[in-house]
Amino acid sequence: MLLWINGPFGGGKTQTAHELHRRLPGSVVCDPEHAGFGLHRMLPPALRGDFQDLPVWRQAVYEVLDLTLNRHTAGPVIVPMTIVNSTYFAETVGRLRDDGHDVRHFALLARRETVLRRLRERGLGASLRRETFAVSKLDECLERLRTDDFGEHIWTDAITIPRVADTIATATGLRLTPNTDGPVKGRLRRAWTGVKHIRFD
Repeated sequence: MLLWINGPFGGGKTQTAHELHRRLPGSVVCDPEHAGFGLHRMLPPALRGDFQDLPVWRQAVYEVLDLTLNRHTAGPVIVPMTIVNSTYFAETVGRLRDDGHDVRHFALLARRETVLRRLRERGLGASLRRETFAVSKLDECLERLRTDDFGEHIWTDAITIPRVADTIATATGLRLTPNTDGPVKGRLRRAWTGVKHIRFD
């Protein structure tokens, strides 16, 4: 099974993916952003834009996930990735489904002010200056992801990351190991996950 965790930038995709990974023995996280940033590094700055617009990125995501699903049998494959263009969605999620893979898609949604607060927290309380791309895409993401094309929807304003993971597990019939984190340990774990995913390029 592939769990595609969609949502706006700052919507909790990475935190949810790593919470699922922590509590699903044998699972693996495959993050398509790595392929995108690798392509960016290969391009001169003047040619860098949204890497999802590169056909080679969409093809690479499909091929890597197809390979992983065919060869990794120990547990679910978890993919945290914002994707709101219907054509690009069809070329990745849709194509994997067409090939017979069991792909479950979830869109994490929240109010605009909730996402902006999370983006500030992601920046360790700093301004949103480093999040200009995320903020510029926020309204489009929230609008597109509310449509039926991008169900199943999970509203996350009032629930914790562990509860989001529980909701996904219930919807897919997966059994998570118990969440034994207390409030402090859980906060520290999520902070560490956030630090590990800070980009400096």
